[in-house]
Amino acid sequence: MTYSPPVEEQKFLLRHIVGIEELAHHSPFSEATPDLVDAIVSGAGDFAAGVFAPLNRVGDEVGAKWTPDGVVLPEGFREAYRAYVEGGWNTIAGPVEFGGQGLPLSLATVVMEDLGSANMGFSLVVMLSPGAVEALLHHGSAALQQAWLPKLVSGEYSGTMNLTEPQAGSDVGALKTRAEPADDGSYRIKGQKIFITFGDHDLADNIVHLVLARLPDAPRGTKGISLFLVPRILPDGSPNDLRCVSIEHKLGIHAAPTCVMSYGDEDRCTGWLIGEENKGMAAMFTMMNNARLYVGLQGVSIAERAMQQAVAYARDRVQGSREGRPARIVEHPDVRRMLLRMKALTQGARALAYYASGQIDRAGVGDAAAQARADLLTPLVKAYGTDVGVEVTSLALQVHGGMGYVEETGAAQHFRDARISPIYEGTNGIQAADLVGRKIGLEGGEVLGRLIADMRADAQGRPALERLVGSCAEAGERLVAAPADDRLAASYPFLTMLATAVAGWLMARQLTALDGYDGNAEFAAMKRAAALYFLDHVVPEAQGKFAAAMAGADILYSVSEEAFAA
Repeated sequence: MTYSPPVEEQKFLLRHIVGIEELAHHSPFSEATPDLVDAIVSGAGDFAAGVFAPLNRVGDEVGAKWTPDGVVLPEGFREAYRAYVEGGWNTIAGPVEFGGQGLPLSLATVVMEDLGSANMGFSLVVMLSPGAVEALLHHGSAALQQAWLPKLVSGEYSGTMNLTEPQAGSDVGALKTRAEPADDGSYRIKGQKIFITFGDHDLADNIVHLVLARLPDAPRGTKGISLFLVPRILPDGSPNDLRCVSIEHKLGIHAAPTCVMSYGDEDRCTGWLIGEENKGMAAMFTMMNNARLYVGLQGVSIAERAMQQAVAYARDRVQGSREGRPARIVEHPDVRRMLLRMKALTQGARALAYYASGQIDRAGVGDAAAQARADLLTPLVKAYGTDVGVEVTSLALQVHGGMGYVEETGAAQHFRDARISPIYEGTNGIQAADLVGRKIGLEGGEVLGRLIADMRADAQGRPALERLVGSCAEAGERLVAAPADDRLAASYPFLTMLATAVAGWLMARQLTALDGYDGNAEFAAMKRAAALYFLDHVVPEAQGKFAAAMAGADILYSVSEEAFAA
């Protein structure tokens, strides 16, 4: 089926959750007038539905192909990518001094959501480039910025993130890629990286790899890692000494080549240092945090696409009867339960992702508290958004029944595509560890405390939400002081509780906003039903995680590892 962008929903969130009209009063975002915002939201949806969506099935069925001359995408992809660049869609939140429009990140979030819904695998080629821009903007030298940012901002060049090696996955400190200083101030890079998304392709004019490597005599572990810019094509137009050795054969996202990259086969791979020596992880985390927000948004994107298809199928499929007549399955209570749950989860996760992007925008106008809140929310957006993506695509498959389990309908593709998102850009377990290990202790716990206070103020009169927010406060206070194993054992239940509480809070705020809404009546009715379902069904479910969040690690270590294999 075709993709219909949720334009009314996106505009509603920009107005009532992001507060984009207030943001436009600040000079960096003064161009974000209501007319321009509406034009971008509508235009992005039309572009995604008209250009990216028609390539979704061929991207899955044909996919990216490795050749000795490089990775090739199916017919139509190059033209679609060129249309994306020429339309200026990559420039929306880019820095003005390097050719960007300087508009709020929350507007770029709308674009990225639409592209991910239209064609999740294809959209990955544009997802990592903004993070590369951020890393260079914050850590790169003026010379590197001038040389590389204009075409990264325009999209003429695409960016990648190179961390993982065969022996160094989540343990980045174990990486072995080397960087040797050269006489001209550059470096010679040598090593192999795996799981590099769009590490090679035939879409952009150049690919700018951001590569983690070790300098000679660097300290062990993450303290000895530096970050390098390593382009596929060198500034003089000659090819760099790097190549894609192979691409992975994956469960989903077949349109996104996942590459094994080899650097320096002929000992002449050239790169340039980004930031300071042995400070590469700090620079890379700038890119990773951007990517984690967008991966969480991918969960929303694929949930929206799967939900739309499930609704269309349920309204068409006749099965069983009601009141003595043949009935479409949308009329049956259990199917309605699944559809409404899909709506509620998707809208809750979207509100969380948009709110986080809005906090980053507020940080951009000098609000330090907003930046701290965005830091706290980042692991929630990544983990909760992708968990929702998996649940909603699974429910969509269930709505299709047996036809969902075969490839003909396309429902299975959404589920296969969604399943990677809780794994890459830091598994959701790593997000939970980040939350309890670093984020809830920010400013001595004050960042979490301010969020709890804001949620409590709006939760009054909603008993389930009040209770969950209170439980998050109690569990958070305990975990800040708990031993490491107890914190980590509780991390995932606590993340789910807190993310659900924040999403529930934002859904409650939307209910309040509906009181003055005079737009589309069917949209308002669905919004109200989805928000109430989230507050009355999803929020109490999260409360059930409280016992696990308070239990500690003892039960996990009460048996030997041999017992697991018994």
